[in-house]
Amino acid sequence: MFHTESDVVFVKGLKVEAVIGVYAWERAITQPLLIDIALETDISSAAASDDVNDALNYKAVCDDVSEWCQAIKAQLLEHLAGKIADKLLTKYACRKITLSIAKPTAIKQADAVGVQITRYANTIEDQPIKEKANDA
Repeated sequence: MFHTESDVVFVKGLKVEAVIGVYAWERAITQPLLIDIALETDISSAAASDDVNDALNYKAVCDDVSEWCQAIKAQLLEHLAGKIADKLLTKYACRKITLSIAKPTAIKQADAVGVQITRYANTIEDQPIKEKANDA
């Protein structure tokens, strides 16, 4: 399903009604969005403990993403995807997020159109180790 060497918590096909689009008529209605999210995180604690408190709460992720889609009212899917990815990386313990957002009703001849992005957490652990220059 996912091509990764890390643990992944995922959401597939989250359905959200939101204002999205650049045209005046799009700004006056809501449209369906289909959202897939893969959050790379360490699930070893939850796997060992079988305790929900040690897990990344995918219900909370779904609730947050739905709320953010409705609140942001983006014109572009690219903007919406970037904002959601940033918020997820800030709120949840994950190293990497792959997020796709599709508009299934945007193009009559297509099942859906959309965007997919990948973003990484910006933490000290994720930074490459810089070698010190030799003192001369």
